[in-house]
Amino acid sequence: MAKFILICGPQAVGKMTVGQELAKITDLKFMHNHETIDLPLKFFNFSSEPRRKLTDLFRFSIFEEVAKSDLEGMIFTYVWLFEDDKDNEFVQKIKEIYEKENGEFYIVELEADLEERLKRNKTENRLKNKPTKRDLEKSEKDLIKYMEKFRINSYPGEIKEKNYLRINNTNISAEEVAKMIKEKFNL
Repeated sequence: MAKFILICGPQAVGKMTVGQELAKITDLKFMHNHETIDLPLKFFNFSSEPRRKLTDLFRFSIFEEVAKSDLEGMIFTYVWLFEDDKDNEFVQKIKEIYEKENGEFYIVELEADLEERLKRNKTENRLKNKPTKRDLEKSEKDLIKYMEKFRINSYPGEIKEKNYLRINNTNISAEEVAKMIKEKFNL
């Protein structure tokens, strides 16, 4: 019975770093969302249909195979646009994959102050693992634009999942957040 931990929140909130730390203290495998975005970006621009199609193909193929496997499960990061039907359907589809295999589905939502996110946007770990974020001026503009244009944190009480945890990690280390998640969900 595989577990799926979705870590969501705005850009540079610390999803990847928390996911990396959680993988270190559990038997869960970790994949951040850019791992399935960056390969198709070598061929197609971000907003193109072929890039989206390939990204979804990679993601859902991996999600399905892990759900059916003997693995403990996986951790995945995602910037969830809460007012976007496609994003809501994406999350629902992952949940259905795991429920079909009698797996468990968890949502961890991170939030942090803008000032802290702007600092984290420049960290060595982020830049090493996410090539598209290395243009810091563009990355910072995108971060602010997304915050102004989209709702990338849920309203209180909006997420009804029984396995849900929301953490403001502005002043909490990724290691501590990972420990909180492990403890809360008995991972």
